[in-house]
Amino acid sequence: MALQLTPLHPLFAAEVQGVDLRQTPGPALCAEIDRAMDRYAVLVFRDQHLDDDQQLAFGEALGPLEQSRGVVDAHKMRLKHKQMADISNIDLDGKLLGADDRRRMFNLGNQLWHSDSSFKATPAKYSMLHARLIPPEGGDTEFADMRAAWDALPAKMQAKVRDMVTEHSLIFSRGQLGFTDYTEQERIDFAPVQQRLVRWHPGSQRHSIYLSSHIGRILGWPVPEAMALIRQLLEFATQRQFVYAHHWQQWDLVIWDNRSTMHRARPYEDQAFARDMRRITLTDVAPTLEQQMAA
Repeated sequence: MALQLTPLHPLFAAEVQGVDLRQTPGPALCAEIDRAMDRYAVLVFRDQHLDDDQQLAFGEALGPLEQSRGVVDAHKMRLKHKQMADISNIDLDGKLLGADDRRRMFNLGNQLWHSDSSFKATPAKYSMLHARLIPPEGGDTEFADMRAAWDALPAKMQAKVRDMVTEHSLIFSRGQLGFTDYTEQERIDFAPVQQRLVRWHPGSQRHSIYLSSHIGRILGWPVPEAMALIRQLLEFATQRQFVYAHHWQQWDLVIWDNRSTMHRARPYEDQAFARDMRRITLTDVAPTLEQQMAA
């Protein structure tokens, strides 16, 4: 079937109509979704009344799922599926996380621009986030088209950064906010991994800048100089012409391609209102250094 698509931004992002994801899509529909993702990189499905099992089944239909979560206090997760990340401010008893809760402090890092799981050796392909409960205002998610940012980058800068290799870690991103409270096991789990700074997307046949707040080093560069360059690239890539801001409605399901986009959460009154968002993440095919780069 051909998807009904309405563009949401001049460069990327589209809303999909006429699909009920409670029915697990077959191969033909999954292929259509993949083609739309290659083109738009962000797809919005409105009014999807999914439970956890249905959301998980949809993710599995599109490809292999990540089996672990990049979180602190993983033993305190309230969801039954280990493949499902709890992007909420709700504790095991259904109450709001306290202002000084360790998980809340850690999750503030989601407000930094990032690509999901770039801190894993094999990073994420797609993420799909489902809005079960939303606050009355705030809490938008912004997406940046890293393909368009690459295309707009001056040729001299493209040549400079094309072959760079970076190191990513959750410790780097959370450190920007002053979060340094890790157990010994978490420091092992969050050890830095290497990623390309520029990627080639086989579906869209386009390059993208693989940026994230998780970056803490460029191999072969002094750290201050490296991070100044990363800051310069991030500021360039998140100019408003490259950004789509998604205003959530309850039961929205949004899928984005982490190979082509960055995103960040926007603040909301999390000490006054509950926000229940649940994410499934598809894993990529291999570490970025093992993936093909076009000539």
